[in-house]
Amino acid sequence: MRAALAPGVRLLRALPRDSRYRGLTLVLTFLSYTSYHLSRKPISIVKSQLHPNCSALGPNPHNNSNSSTWCSWAPFDGGNYNELFGALDNAFLVAYAIGMFISGIFGERLPLRYYLSGGMVLSGLFTALFGLGYFWNIHVLWYFIVIQVCNGLVQTTGWPSVVTCVGNWFGKGKRGLIMGVWNSHTSVGNILGSLIAGVWVSSSWGLSFIVPGIIIAAMGIICFFFLVEYPEDVGCSPPLHHMASDEEEGAGGVTTSEKDPEVVTPNDGPLSISGQSNSHHSNSSKESAEEPEAISFLGALRIPGVVEFSLCLLFAKLVSYTFLYWLPLYIVNIAHFSAKEAGDLSTLFDAGGIFGGIFAGLISDYTSGRATTCCVMLVIAAPMLFLYNHVGQNGIGTSTAMLVVCGALVNGPYALITTAVSADLGTHESLKGNAKALSTVTAIIDGTGSVGAALGPLLAGLISPTGWNNVFYMLIAADVLACLLLTRVVVKEVRGWCGYMARKRGSSVQLTESVLDGR
Repeated sequence: MRAALAPGVRLLRALPRDSRYRGLTLVLTFLSYTSYHLSRKPISIVKSQLHPNCSALGPNPHNNSNSSTWCSWAPFDGGNYNELFGALDNAFLVAYAIGMFISGIFGERLPLRYYLSGGMVLSGLFTALFGLGYFWNIHVLWYFIVIQVCNGLVQTTGWPSVVTCVGNWFGKGKRGLIMGVWNSHTSVGNILGSLIAGVWVSSSWGLSFIVPGIIIAAMGIICFFFLVEYPEDVGCSPPLHHMASDEEEGAGGVTTSEKDPEVVTPNDGPLSISGQSNSHHSNSSKESAEEPEAISFLGALRIPGVVEFSLCLLFAKLVSYTFLYWLPLYIVNIAHFSAKEAGDLSTLFDAGGIFGGIFAGLISDYTSGRATTCCVMLVIAAPMLFLYNHVGQNGIGTSTAMLVVCGALVNGPYALITTAVSADLGTHESLKGNAKALSTVTAIIDGTGSVGAALGPLLAGLISPTGWNNVFYMLIAADVLACLLLTRVVVKEVRGWCGYMARKRGSSVQLTESVLDGR
């Protein structure tokens, strides 16, 4: 007797074809960028093991000396270890920032599936090579620096590719909420990276890098076999990015519509195909000579809002990445936890980031105010950072609550700008349907943010010897600057709301007068 179809299979068959492929795209891109962040996190966990407090372990068993650095890993066993850790972070982040500006240009001109999967396999290779330095007993700084530079360059393939894929499949109606949930891959990757690295950090720290390297390489192979770049490639309808009517002005001149069906006729899609719905015509139109050309770097900068959001992200990402790379070491130094305990506790900051990204996306969808949402969260984040530094270590309960709140407020604006805002600007109405700008705009915004990501850990390494209080003052100042840089866009949004309310009141008055005249 043949069994009935499994419930999951029946559910899949009940879903429309477009929904199935959209779900596949979301899941694949989510897991892909989760693995990217998973492979970046181990360095922050392993730092405290490269230069631990050896005096707590007793004398050196080999020569019975009381040196406090006998168990440290050269070349990080000297008094300048914080500066060397800063150099490691910046080798990766500076290479990432420089490579990001170039990556978007390649991403617009190469097949995204090849570009993304190739980058993931190479990222896995370089991440594993860093860990192999432990097993090969390598103690020269240049080896680790070169590996970090190479890894930073190849990891730039990830963000423009996944944002472009998601932007190709989803319209603007609920983009903030969808991308807010989807962007939790950043925090999920950081959490998993911390937990995986923590398993081996005290026994064999090389595996803290090798295992994440294997994971991202395997995920790259899966993407190569299953990722679909465009809805038209599988006979699905492209999403609606703009409507001809009922538009209200949103962040940076980006328009959002009250009605936003996910599926429209093909002539509204990113490739401007004709109104015929058959897949044969879609394929032939896609290959036609009328396909829009990729936008130039300067052309992308002229899109309203790109410069403001890019500079805001510079300072927002400075704060986020300083926490990413230095929070475990801060907890070890201030709260005197072990390396594994500090790594586990630091995941609460990333857990807060998940809620912050979803909340920011939901509110910005409801208000059509991307910039205002970012500014409000940044304004609240500044005093919360001050409080965490001064009272955050007064108990495990206080520390837990403060880390979650700070993570939400710091990562919320960062998540919103790098996802929904980037996708909005990459499909801006001034482009007249040319979606070829999406990868370039995403790369410009995230590349500028990556400059801040490089500066933050560097400044933390230079400032931390003078006291952690000064590091937090630097982070608070960066938050304030990020908010100020969005002032013009916020004013524009507020004026748009005031104009909309005035028109709404005028319509109500006219309706009342017409009713009275009818009487």
